[in-house]
Amino acid sequence: MSDQGIFGKAPMVQFARVLPSSAAQVWEYLTDVKRLPEWFGEGAIEPRAGGTVTLMGGHIRGVVTQWRPPQKLAYTWNVFGAGETTSAYPESYLTLTLAPQGSDVLLTLTHLPVLEQFEKQNAMGWHTYLDMTAAAVRGEPAQPRSVYMKHNAALYGVDLGNLAR
Repeated sequence: MSDQGIFGKAPMVQFARVLPSSAAQVWEYLTDVKRLPEWFGEGAIEPRAGGTVTLMGGHIRGVVTQWRPPQKLAYTWNVFGAGETTSAYPESYLTLTLAPQGSDVLLTLTHLPVLEQFEKQNAMGWHTYLDMTAAAVRGEPAQPRSVYMKHNAALYGVDLGNLAR
């Protein structure tokens, strides 16, 4: 045993997407739950550091840790079952950054830590979120979330009928 610190690395999922839009326009899709109702469901992201995050009818809850429009949004991510006041899972952190890339914008999404049993599902979910965001930003008609999930489940080898819990 030692009094010295121990070094480790947190498992994460990270994506980078170039979107044909401005940071201000993409920011709207990241922060206004009414813009992507198929993803966010019932809920809200309170627009300030310290604000509450409630998504999918309270299934996801957190606190905004960084609110810097239109460049960075970060919040804690906690998964709750129906009627639960305490999550059975460790708190994680979602960070979304926007940076100009010519006439487009680079959206980087980082979620960490991700429990090993959920890595592929997490990647599938965030890939779905980014697909839905990209379609909305391009002005394309929104497909149901299930369409994107089915495609991305195949991409990451996830059995939608047998998800990890």
